[in-house]
Amino acid sequence: MTTNEVAAPVATGERADLLAMLAKHRYFLRFTTRDLTDEQAARRTTVSELCLGGLIKHVTSAERNWMDFILSGPSTMGDFTAMTEDDWARRADELRLLPGETLAGVLADYADVARRTDELVATLPDLDATQPLPKAPWFEADSHWSARRVLLHIIAETAQHAGHADIIRESLDGAKSMG
Repeated sequence: MTTNEVAAPVATGERADLLAMLAKHRYFLRFTTRDLTDEQAARRTTVSELCLGGLIKHVTSAERNWMDFILSGPSTMGDFTAMTEDDWARRADELRLLPGETLAGVLADYADVARRTDELVATLPDLDATQPLPKAPWFEADSHWSARRVLLHIIAETAQHAGHADIIRESLDGAKSMG
């Protein structure tokens, strides 16, 4: 470390456990993209809209948005009940690797977001601090989530999408993340 570098904060206890679980699922998600070209990362291998590059983009965006939520509340996520068809179409683009986007680029963005999340979780004053959830048909009205609950949600979403990615990769070329 040079004299200008500052050591990243180190999480301990519960925070270290939560971040270790998140790191495990991030690893498996990233591992599904090993040795792929941009074209392969953009290919749909099932009837769904999902591709490996798009899954990385989606998980990156979700993690970024939830960390912004922890820091600044629901206004960072918007009002999902007021979204237009164009808004939903833009969100759908998050599930695809678009022209000009590269697998290396989306993986680098994911690494940056992961570093930010890890630093935030290590330094948050209180995992019990809550924010009201944004308006959305999938959230109970007037609910609040703690930073801990948000982190558990990110872990669950990352694990779920790592499973999706494993299926897509196996359909693409037979490669498996485990086994």
